[in-house]
Formats: sequence, structure tokens, C-alpha cells
Amino acid sequence: MEMEQTSHGRKKLKLKGKELLSVPLEIFELGELQVLEMSPEREGCLNYRMSSVPRAIGQLANLAVLKLDTNELREVPPEIGALQRLEVLSLSNNQLSRLPAQTERLQRLHSLHLANNHFQELPPEVCQLRRLNFLDASDNRIQTIPADIGNLERLQSLLLYSNALQSLPDSICRLGSLCTLWLGKNQLRSLPSHFGQLASLEWGRSHCSSNFEDNPLESPPPEICRGGPEEISRYFAGWDD
Repeated sequence: MEMEQTSHGRKKLKLKGKELLSVPLEIFELGELQVLEMSPEREGCLNYRMSSVPRAIGQLANLAVLKLDTNELREVPPEIGALQRLEVLSLSNNQLSRLPAQTERLQRLHSLHLANNHFQELPPEVCQLRRLNFLDASDNRIQTIPADIGNLERLQSLLLYSNALQSLPDSICRLGSLCTLWLGKNQLRSLPSHFGQLASLEWGRSHCSSNFEDNPLESPPPEICRGGPEEISRYFAGWDD
């Protein structure tokens, strides 16, 4: 274990060392801890990868950043809901297929990383995290997005690249703060008719801001999508004529 201080003055603990075979329970007695990283940084760095998160995690009430990437997690304990000061939660590269209902208590959370797991739907709890401005759920098996996605009015980046989406809910068009949207490598044949309302998407100014490639899009076709929100709006407006 290595305790240090971040540039923001937060107390940080990173687990490291090739001999680590379990999570030291003393960690959960560090009530002042604000940043906890338990993510193997590279192949061979750690012999131990967590298959579960100790339920004692709920004792770390001052945590603002929790990074659990690149483990073998199949579930997250309900005690995660006790971490109500959490701002960043990183769970990418695990084997998760759901989140506990208590996740929606994390009302300070602004950055959530769920990439490369086994989710078949975007967890409904995520749609209750109203301060969220960054959400990465790429490289999963997501087929559906809850209509409540429209609750995330502060969301600026939504990454859904490489999933199994066949449609998007109309409510996604209410995400007026959205600047970055990745939808590439899905099974989308159409977009919601009010999709052009997402006028903050940075088409033209940043070609990385949106991605529709590798979808069987018909309505509108890919060449219209590449033109950005205005082109999409004109396309659907033509339907009403």
C-alpha cells in the first residue's frame, strides 16, 4: 500500500505490489481517505484481482474517487450507496451485469465509467444520478436505454460505442448539455425524430464529438448524420411536409 496526497490535497491510497493476494482490511479503517485506487495498472503488476468488493467499503464515507477497473468483479455491494461524497466511480473492465439499487444514492457523482462489462441494459439507477456529466458504457452488450436517461440534464459526454442498441428513447433528445456522443458499432436503424435538438453536439468543431459509424442507419442515412444536428432536423422536417 502507498498513501500519498493528490495535487488537490486529497488523501489517496493506491494498492500496488506483486505479492498482494487480498485486500488488506485495514484500508477500511482509514475514515479520512478521499481517493482509493484498486486497479491493476498493467499486466503482471498485481497477482491479485478482486472478484468482489468487501462490504466494508461503505465505511469510507469521505471517499470522493473510487477506481476499481480491471478486476474480476461480478457485482458491487449495496454498501456502495453509503459513499455519498463520491464524485468519480470507475468500474470499467470487469464482469458486471447490474448495479445495486443503492447506486442512485450517489447524488454527487459526476463521472461514471462502466466500459467493457456485461451490461445488457443501461442500469436504471444510473438515470437517477442527476449531477452526472460523463458516462462511459462502451463495449458492453447494451440493448436498451431507459426512458429516464432524459433526467441527466447535466450530461456532457455519453459513450455508448460498441453495444447492441437497436433504438434510442425519445427522451435522449432532452440532453441539452450533451457535447460528445458515441454511438458507433451498434445496430441502430433509426434515430428519434427530435434528435436534431441536441444542438450542443460539437459536429464540425470536433470530429471526435460524435460517432455513428458501423450502424445500419436508414433514417436518417449516415451521410445526413455526418452533417450534424441541423442536417438531421431538416431531414425529419421533410417528413412532416
